[in-house]
Amino acid sequence: MPNPVVFISYVIMTTFTPGPNNIMCMSNASQHGIKKSIVFNFGILAGFFLILILCNLFSVSLYNVIPSIKPYMTAIGAIYILWLAWKTFRHKPVSEDSEKKSTVSFISGFLLQFVNPKVLLFGITVVSSFIVPYYKSGVVLTGFAVLIAFTGFTSTCCWSLFGSVFQKCFSKYHRIINSVMALLLVYCAVSLFI
Repeated sequence: MPNPVVFISYVIMTTFTPGPNNIMCMSNASQHGIKKSIVFNFGILAGFFLILILCNLFSVSLYNVIPSIKPYMTAIGAIYILWLAWKTFRHKPVSEDSEKKSTVSFISGFLLQFVNPKVLLFGITVVSSFIVPYYKSGVVLTGFAVLIAFTGFTSTCCWSLFGSVFQKCFSKYHRIINSVMALLLVYCAVSLFI
């Protein structure tokens, strides 16, 4: 059974830290209002859930075909988490005019998930490092996908709702916030081997 504190902290930190989904939601809400931009958030939810299901299928297939791959998948997951910690530490605040395109449709939110490297790498990492080594049941894997997708949806809604506030907060205190997030991600990476 995975360490629930590490698993939950990794999911929350990764979904709530700045990335294409959150930045786009913040930008859309500040430009078009929360009512118009919520459709985009539902598109993200649907696409993110589908990505997680595909990551489950991919990881289970690899574990069934090549059981000895677990240490390598764990190592790759840890390396990705450390890379994410480094990127989080170095992240600079986003300027208010950095994203001006109107992208408030369901389909644009859905399709963003398939070109969003953070979502793709997160899906593979969380499933292969924290879920598939311990659970193989389709119902349980789907339950985890729902839980993680809902956490991501909560994150995008928060970024939409408090978009301009978050942007100002990250601009003002970005070094402290990024340092704390990066250290927590390093802890998550190390704990995969403990």
